[in-house]
Amino acid sequence: SSRDRLFRRGSGRRSRTRVSLKQGRYVKSMPTEKKNDIALDATLRAAAPYQLKRKKKNGQAVVLKKEDIRGKIREKRIGNFLLFAVDASGSMGARARMAASKGAIMSLLLDAYQKRDKVAMLSFRKNEAVVNLPPTSSVELAGKLLAKMPVGGRTPLSAGLVSAHEQVKNYLLRDPSARPIVIIITDGKSNVAIGDQNPLEEVFSFAAKMAADPRVMHIVVDTEEPGVVNFGLAVRLAEVLNARYFKVEELKADQLVGIVDRC
Repeated sequence: SSRDRLFRRGSGRRSRTRVSLKQGRYVKSMPTEKKNDIALDATLRAAAPYQLKRKKKNGQAVVLKKEDIRGKIREKRIGNFLLFAVDASGSMGARARMAASKGAIMSLLLDAYQKRDKVAMLSFRKNEAVVNLPPTSSVELAGKLLAKMPVGGRTPLSAGLVSAHEQVKNYLLRDPSARPIVIIITDGKSNVAIGDQNPLEEVFSFAAKMAADPRVMHIVVDTEEPGVVNFGLAVRLAEVLNARYFKVEELKADQLVGIVDRC
């Protein structure tokens, strides 16, 4: 849901979140012992039924007690942090799956620009994951890097997941109020492991650890080409991550934008 219950600081346009500072729109009140952001209207309403019984001194119009005090609960719009983890292995290039993937990413980048979201991008191919673009507001730069992204080699999906998780953790250290959404674009056919595990078992092990962080949302966009034999590995990845799942060919650009808005 775009309205969460965490108390955050932040700015941006997309998501509504509770804020603990005296910023944002006053939406309701609750009993409080703090005196720094009092909801006067709600406090007076709470005190009103008891005024006849309370003794007034020196011409007081209203007698307030500490149990009457209500504090303001405020909401403020914050931006998302969109991290694209892009499978740039040979299977993507050979079947021209990259073209469809880039179209979906570009639609999100344009929407991110309008919503003042921060974006970052990493790709994984051969034996490693590379951060192509650290967190930025420059959607134009992201688009240029995406267009020039090299494709080819094996699929080190584990490295991509680990790198994505590290990027998000580091971003949250700098901005705890951020709302990270990791968009993983892959067919799930990992064939390079970081350690000694089977590459696919390692992927699902890392994915389970990522899913345990409630601050981070995940979306998996499946680029496996439909055919007689479908492995469904991206489907399983989405299940382990507790992520939203979509096939790239079924995904219209505006639909993906709406999905991120609803995360």
